[in-house]
Amino acid sequence: MTQGNGLSGAYTATISRLRAQQGYKSVLGMKALMWVSHTQRPLQAEELVHALGVETGTTDLDSDNLPALRTVLASCLGLVTVEVSSSTVRLVHFSLQEHLSYDPTLFHSPHSEIAEVCLTYLNFGSIRCLSPTLVEAPATAPLLEYASVYWGRHTGRGVTENIKRLALRLLDRFDEHISARLLFLGGPDRYAYPYYHPETGPTGFTGLHGVAFFGIVEIAAAVLDMKEWNINAADCGGNTALSWAAQRGNDGVVRMLLDREDVNPSLAETYYGMAPLRGAARNGHEGVVKMLLERRDVDPDQADSPFGWTPLWCAAESGHEGVVRMLLERKDVNPNHAAFHLTPLALMAKKGNVGVVKMLLERTDIDPNQGDAGGSGRTPLSWAVKNGHEGIVKMLLERNDVNPDQADTFFGWTPLWLAAGVAISWLV
Repeated sequence: MTQGNGLSGAYTATISRLRAQQGYKSVLGMKALMWVSHTQRPLQAEELVHALGVETGTTDLDSDNLPALRTVLASCLGLVTVEVSSSTVRLVHFSLQEHLSYDPTLFHSPHSEIAEVCLTYLNFGSIRCLSPTLVEAPATAPLLEYASVYWGRHTGRGVTENIKRLALRLLDRFDEHISARLLFLGGPDRYAYPYYHPETGPTGFTGLHGVAFFGIVEIAAAVLDMKEWNINAADCGGNTALSWAAQRGNDGVVRMLLDREDVNPSLAETYYGMAPLRGAARNGHEGVVKMLLERRDVDPDQADSPFGWTPLWCAAESGHEGVVRMLLERKDVNPNHAAFHLTPLALMAKKGNVGVVKMLLERTDIDPNQGDAGGSGRTPLSWAVKNGHEGIVKMLLERNDVNPDQADTFFGWTPLWLAAGVAISWLV
């Protein structure tokens, strides 16, 4: 930089010096730089050390291959550093990430390489013998949690024959592998996973469920050919493979499963009662919703058993207007079906979603005065008034079939009373 090359020039010069190092330092430095710049979350120092110590093609980890952290950092010539407070490994500056992305040839298939390391690690004998009921990775296997949660994401960005072979070995007895449990417990989606018994782990979460969860089409095809599966089998939370693929928006795997004659596309969860269509609608996956609605054996208005959620209610609650539109185009979808005492219209009036309210009001069979069933009896107009959604209040009052004076059944409050009450509360 002192020579006038700027920050990008300094990065380029440093990487050139890194690659020109003698012996193993060049390889080690570039591998560390690749990992730190391509992982799905920041790595802990010990995770990076184990990742760099994995030799693909081996059956277990050789501790002699684990590099010292100070050697790794020295090999990176200052481009990689460790946060002292968290032991997190990161690039020296956020601008380095942008600089590295400018040169796609700098690393050869980085996601494939990371996936292969993760899968090699998961297939190590010392890992496979761990109990599937452990609640966290042992200290002796620091890379285990990351490999369990993210191998599928890396694999999805570059499948090789060796990756496929390693993945099939892992998935063959996936429900007996600790990585299945860690997949449920870790990662950004952990709260979306179903409940399971803490003493037995995620029983029934087979390799078929796992590959549907990750949505890797090439490996899903190989898994289906690997052995005879009960295609409609539910895991510990009641999810079938199709349900996982649908709710995560994995279009290719959904299409593959729907092409099978033995698949039941309407099978609901045993715990939540979530059928594939409802899962896709809740998460806004329009492509999957379209595929499922084209099936005659899919009920577009199927409600779950404990809560009464329908695909329309879930799509509306999540604000997915595209899915709401697709469902409302179906005559066999009831726009007045309530869940948690609220119709979709009341729910959207309460939350203030103008777009969905407008679409619902375009249905000729909508009941704009339907109050909360079993609740306060509050109408959509009352909810919109109470929460100050003026645009929705205006839309409702412009209709001839809306009763502007309908009182709720709990307190007898009318929309006007609520408007006055809200105004008074603001003044107070």
